[in-house]
Amino acid sequence: MSELLEKARSYEAKKIAATDKESKPLFHISAPAGWINDPNGFSVYNGKIHLFYQYYPYLREWGPMHWGHSTTSDMIKWEQLPCVLAPDEEYDKKGCFSGSAIEADGKHVLVYTGVTRIKLPDGSEQERQNQCIAFGDGLNYVKHENNPVVTGDMLPENCSRIDFRDPKIWKEDDTYYLIVGSKDLNNVGQVVLCSSKNLTDWQFETILAANSTGKIGTMWECPDFFTLNGKRVLMFSPQGMQAAGFSNRNLFQSGYLIGEWQPGQRFIRHGEFREMDNGHDFYAPQSFATPDGRRIVIGWLDMWESPLPEQQDGWAGMLSLPRELSLSADDRLQMRPAKEVESLRGAWFPWPVSTLNNQQTTMVDNCEAMEVNLRWDCARSSAEQYGLRFGDGLRIYVDAQQQRLVLERHYPQYGLCGTRSVPLTAGADLNLRIFFDSSSVEVFVNDGEACLSSRIYPQAPRRELALFAWSGSAALTEAGAWQLE
Repeated sequence: MSELLEKARSYEAKKIAATDKESKPLFHISAPAGWINDPNGFSVYNGKIHLFYQYYPYLREWGPMHWGHSTTSDMIKWEQLPCVLAPDEEYDKKGCFSGSAIEADGKHVLVYTGVTRIKLPDGSEQERQNQCIAFGDGLNYVKHENNPVVTGDMLPENCSRIDFRDPKIWKEDDTYYLIVGSKDLNNVGQVVLCSSKNLTDWQFETILAANSTGKIGTMWECPDFFTLNGKRVLMFSPQGMQAAGFSNRNLFQSGYLIGEWQPGQRFIRHGEFREMDNGHDFYAPQSFATPDGRRIVIGWLDMWESPLPEQQDGWAGMLSLPRELSLSADDRLQMRPAKEVESLRGAWFPWPVSTLNNQQTTMVDNCEAMEVNLRWDCARSSAEQYGLRFGDGLRIYVDAQQQRLVLERHYPQYGLCGTRSVPLTAGADLNLRIFFDSSSVEVFVNDGEACLSSRIYPQAPRRELALFAWSGSAALTEAGAWQLE
């Protein structure tokens, strides 16, 4: 073990013991100490589910990236394990950036981006991002002696060597494949494809997909590639997209393309890029296939350049609930909470409300960790706005005039204000599952039709949940909440 990794593990253990647990999420992965962002290495090894993440233990802000590590058997109860990667080699001295993992020949194999700097002929320095590999036993990992195994020099000349990161690995037949987020020298976002027979000797295959329309950003981060219902899904996080109406309102987005692919060929896309989550905070999602064949995804439940008030409590950053992915009949990616989330349920509290008429009614005095279930009968609702309020800073409501479900947060003391929304079908019932944790809300719409995830910062003691309807009446056919344990 290197001196830098040993130092990180020792510091991490001390900070975890000293961190105030009162401010931490109750059922989400959050920074054990310092800072976390992208989920990495989501995989199964030796019967356990492993999840790593971008991690800087020393400060509550982004720094030279390490890899933090958690494991679970049920995706709900996570065991914190020691940090596994530190930027301790010349080829990754500026950071061990995002990547993925796979089980192969009895080993747990991590693939990540090593960031370094090189000297140019004129004496200046320039960043380089290359792909590296490490082999381990689920606790300790050894970096390959011939790292990096995939370098920018293997790419076509018009591909960036500076922005070339976030490898996702998988095996198909007898070949390992690796896609890496990239852009070309004209700032066109793209994903490159490489292949290997033995995990250590790689070759460039092709540009798998690119921003040929000019509408999907200047850099494609954190790509993922998998099959659902016989279709190929290319999931990625494009940077530099322009906001358009209700779409692309965050600094960066996360979304997907649907299409088809054959090994060695380019991805053939069908349809347009679509966002995965329409809330304020969801980025860099990564998926894995469970032993029973489900495709589960977790994302970073934050957004770049957003204030993180929890920094005052010694930590920064958290991850989303695990979500199961499926494809609808019209090839839209759907997300719903993984079935394991139901194991969090404690007592059920039915809410004795069927109609609201120009009123607000408090249902819960102090909401800490709850799953709220609501079914609105929109055909029988005439109110201009109706929905759920949490404290003084969050409303989740139907805007009947615009026919949209709106998530509105208002925390001006932190600079966190604004709305996000998704369209609704006029007259159709609206089914909502809403998960509240100490500083987050995740709204699942109509069993996977849409999702809105945002960080929230309710101020004690104003943590009440209330139903409301203004300028008319609203009808409920189901209302209640599960206390989450």
